[in-house]
Amino acid sequence: MAAIFSACFYLPVELLPFRNPIFEALALVRWYAREHVLLCLVPAFFIAGAISVFVSQASVIKYFGAKANKFLAYSVASISGTILAVCSCTVLPLFSGIYKRGAGLGPATAFLYSGPAINVLAIIMTARILGWELGLARAIGAILFSVIIGFLMHLIFLKEERARHASGDLIAGDAKENRSFLQNGLYFASMVGFLVIANWAKPEAASQGLWAFIYSVKWYISIGFLLLISVMLIRWFKKDEITDWVSASWAFAKQIMPLLLAGVIVAGLLLGRPGHEGLIPSWIIEKAVGGNSLWANFFASIAGAFMYFATLTEVPILQGLIGSGMGKGPALALLLAGPALSLPNMLVIRGVIGTKKTVTYVTLVVVMATISGLIFGFIIRIN
Repeated sequence: MAAIFSACFYLPVELLPFRNPIFEALALVRWYAREHVLLCLVPAFFIAGAISVFVSQASVIKYFGAKANKFLAYSVASISGTILAVCSCTVLPLFSGIYKRGAGLGPATAFLYSGPAINVLAIIMTARILGWELGLARAIGAILFSVIIGFLMHLIFLKEERARHASGDLIAGDAKENRSFLQNGLYFASMVGFLVIANWAKPEAASQGLWAFIYSVKWYISIGFLLLISVMLIRWFKKDEITDWVSASWAFAKQIMPLLLAGVIVAGLLLGRPGHEGLIPSWIIEKAVGGNSLWANFFASIAGAFMYFATLTEVPILQGLIGSGMGKGPALALLLAGPALSLPNMLVIRGVIGTKKTVTYVTLVVVMATISGLIFGFIIRIN
């Protein structure tokens, strides 16, 4: 893994005697390796590993159960994705587990959407690479989507859900915790804090204020978070827990990195970099998803729903599409539909909740993504 990353980081693309889609693919993968792996992906792997090791399934069931407080259940489900670095297929085992163990359909599908649709890393990378408007719209849209889609699924299948739980809800017992809620919260907050601050974008030259100040001291703050995490690991965690955490983080890296680099290479090969042509001419992209028409937004939504995006690959792919003429509205539509759905994802969901519920879920995502793209494109145009 280290050798492959080093090869990507030091690719001598400027020495290649040609300028074609192969060059664009190699140039894009080198840029991605240099700009978005060490400070974005690596911390995300450790956060994802910590979630899989230190967050008990009993706690998940406690908040997602059919008899849990609805406001709390949907709130937890809708924001859970902000710290999960998972794709539309990685989230499926947990979704299946919480649903079969008694989680309500509404909170379960809210989590199913939120998990891959949005995470801290995705917010940062979307805002940093595609612009703060798309980053903010994606964050707000995904959280609202998860709540609305989950609640609509609950209402549409309310009769079936009542029959499903007529014999009583499965209640998870209290899990034994080695640390207090405050200790775990501080631990996760420190890791997320490092991820956010280490990737704090440089403001424009004339920009002043808090954003510029944080950027000027971001490495001091980031080192402070690392020292705090180190102290907590030494004082609060056992050796075998740390070993499990590192192993889980490495498992995420092995699962995600090959798909991510492959996605970047394909994006560069087909779409090129902004301002550079790949195999697909920019006029084709502009004709299909340019502007902010209903067709452009629907096409982006339905195409994104069936495509498979490994975690974060949607960002470089969207970068290439926007550079080739894609409108901002359809870009948001793809961001809201693509990462949360894929053809493999749909097939697995169908096996868990059935064909009718799966078709309803996919339809809700596509329709809402299309409408959101139309609204966002209109707002961008008038501003």
